[in-house]
Amino acid sequence: MGFIQITKKNIENEHICCALGAKQYEKAVNEKKKWLTERMDEGLVFYRLKERAKVFIEYLPAEMAWIPIQASNYMYINCLWVSGRYKNNGLGKQLLYKCKADAVAQGMDGIVHIVGKKNKPYLSEKRFFEYMGFKLVDQIDPYFDLVSLSWNDQTVRPSFKRDGKISVTQQGIAIYYTAQCPFAVCILENLRKVAENHGVTFTTHQLTTKEEAQNAPTIWTTFGLFYDGKFITHEMMSANKFEKLLIKLLDKQL
Repeated sequence: MGFIQITKKNIENEHICCALGAKQYEKAVNEKKKWLTERMDEGLVFYRLKERAKVFIEYLPAEMAWIPIQASNYMYINCLWVSGRYKNNGLGKQLLYKCKADAVAQGMDGIVHIVGKKNKPYLSEKRFFEYMGFKLVDQIDPYFDLVSLSWNDQTVRPSFKRDGKISVTQQGIAIYYTAQCPFAVCILENLRKVAENHGVTFTTHQLTTKEEAQNAPTIWTTFGLFYDGKFITHEMMSANKFEKLLIKLLDKQL
């Protein structure tokens, strides 16, 4: 099984792993492709298995990453995903080796990535990165861990750009997101309908520039859901799951 790098020349004719075969995500996938294309001029690499599969890695220089971290001269991994029957075949290691080779070739000091303290949907498994030599360098509640692999002992340790709790001023449901993930874009209107049915204010804020994302109130800028100013989850979910969550949140106010 070989790999292919998605570039500006082939992105229109190649799949980008997300939402394979799902017609309802077609528009959002095109938005993701546009987002990727714009980031390629900033050093973004999208490298995937040359199969119709969800096996890929996406990374770029940390200074250009749409995430609130400080990691000068590091490569930041947006996403590393190996799914289904392709798991446990060493493909994750191969993808990570590609990222490291590029980082070394560019004279960088290491690689940095956000994982969950425990296994969480849409966040990489911390255990895999620890196995690959990554070390915990920073944490932020409720469950975000920043891990890095460095080959320069003199480098400044990467960190999150803020300390303490994550919060916003809006009441009701507030969601911050980017076009980086088709799932985030596609679920918003379904979640809005659920919130409106329960009489809950619902606002969305798309982060459209690197500067906005690097100073965003949410750590995982792909998707961050807040309720009455408090961060609740980064998890993109179905309308049914969101309704169950919302009912629990409303019950706590009674």
